[in-house]
Amino acid sequence: MKKSHFSDRQIMAILKQAESGLPVPELCREYGMSSASFYK
Repeated sequence: MKKSHFSDRQIMAILKQAESGLPVPELCREYGMSSASFYK
């Protein structure tokens, strides 16, 4: 299986930021990932 670019801790932080109201496109730009990767 392919190793994730982000650690579990980073993924949790990104999801918490999205839940707090930050726009997904802005988060994707900040962390250098596509929106498809975010929703996956």
